[in-house]
Amino acid sequence: MISPSTIYNMRLLTPIFASLLTAALHAAPLAPLPLWPAGAPGALGDKDDDQPTLTAFLPAPGTATGAAIVICPGGGYGVLAPHEGAGYAEWLAEHGVAGIVLKYRLGSKGYRHPAMLHDAARAVRLTRAKAAEWQIDTKRIGIMGSSAGGHLASTLLTHFDAGKADASDPVERLSSRPDIGILCYAVISMGPNTHGGSRENLLGENPPPKLLELLSNEKQVTQETPPCFIWHTWEDNAVKIENSLDFAAALRKNGVPFDLHIYQKGGHGMGLGGGERHPWAADCLFWLKAQGFAK
Repeated sequence: MISPSTIYNMRLLTPIFASLLTAALHAAPLAPLPLWPAGAPGALGDKDDDQPTLTAFLPAPGTATGAAIVICPGGGYGVLAPHEGAGYAEWLAEHGVAGIVLKYRLGSKGYRHPAMLHDAARAVRLTRAKAAEWQIDTKRIGIMGSSAGGHLASTLLTHFDAGKADASDPVERLSSRPDIGILCYAVISMGPNTHGGSRENLLGENPPPKLLELLSNEKQVTQETPPCFIWHTWEDNAVKIENSLDFAAALRKNGVPFDLHIYQKGGHGMGLGGGERHPWAADCLFWLKAQGFAK
């Protein structure tokens, strides 16, 4: 028989155990890692805004799947939304996937394309270079982005390269091709369906038509584009749903596998959906398991 004092002590300890469990579920980030320790190409200065970094959220020992996803937060190429960066990384790490948050350079700080693409490409290369240290499979590294971060992710998904075999920097010898992509209410096009603020921050005022065509990523899909999970909401009044629909259609035309989810409910920039997670998170996990990224 359990004594009253034992029951009382158990009641006192229960919140402590709960807090410890919660802490264990959320991965502690590693220290931010500069993409270019000697300075980024095309840097406008040496302030924090001029120094892109990676912050890795690694899964707890024994839970890691060996997969990783580089995360590009949204924010219109003007800011970086934390809930679409660290928030996603913690969620991925809970399910055994290393979440690697990219702090990329922004239009609001004077940068224009291709600085952002250089940062995203370097992020994937550097994650591959860190594979042994972070216990990551170099062939299971994806990229994820929301809103304008989704545009950056889709840009790398369609503008990657194999690396430079003769580069003096060993990181630059590695491929920048992601193995999968996750696009959350993403800006894809620079055409009529674009998000005006994102386009101006990325390309400035009155960009040339050829540049608009090049960075309308629904027009740049090929058979080499990686498989993608794409989701959007009908209620999104900030980024037109056609961005996701047109990208999925281009993947279909080129024989690239994808999951496309259009949900009726949910506003723009919602991330995981707050306390009650939006159904996209469960659907994405199902897809990640099918790709061999999550257990």
